[in-house]
Amino acid sequence: MSTANYSSNRFDLGSTLGFLLLRVWLGVRSLVTGIEKFAGTKASEVPVMIDGEPNPMGLTSDTASKVYGLDQYHGVPPSMYGKFLEEPLIPKFAMVVYDLVLGPALIILGLTLLLGVATRLSLFAMGLLYTSLTVGLILLAQDGGIAWLAIHVLMIAYALFHVRHNRWELFPKF
Repeated sequence: MSTANYSSNRFDLGSTLGFLLLRVWLGVRSLVTGIEKFAGTKASEVPVMIDGEPNPMGLTSDTASKVYGLDQYHGVPPSMYGKFLEEPLIPKFAMVVYDLVLGPALIILGLTLLLGVATRLSLFAMGLLYTSLTVGLILLAQDGGIAWLAIHVLMIAYALFHVRHNRWELFPKF
């Protein structure tokens, strides 16, 4: 097939499925990351069993299980939150707001991307969010995390470049 006869508006199943796969991956990545912001651990003690029965001396074993809930929410991991507060380039009020909105923003962007709601705007907003995360990692000199987020931003830019192949979406104008 000559390139002169190729129309950019022609339906190309491979490109459409490729874009859909990229959209799903980015959406799931954002959604699950946002949900994980509501994860924590719950410690409990269970009796030590001997021959299938609780031991007679009352010995217990500490266990921890993963739980989800609003009371477990941390937008920014606690181990990093204090480090960010020490950074002179990050105002404390901004850190409080960022910590509050990060998880819900990731969930909303993941859902809008998965559902195809204003795909271009969702991808752009997701790219801005990952860029903001990159700024924080730059301030903490976390080069591995910076590179990892750069790959996400490149995937988003690639998706924006190929968004013309998006055939299944709501509000296709955006």
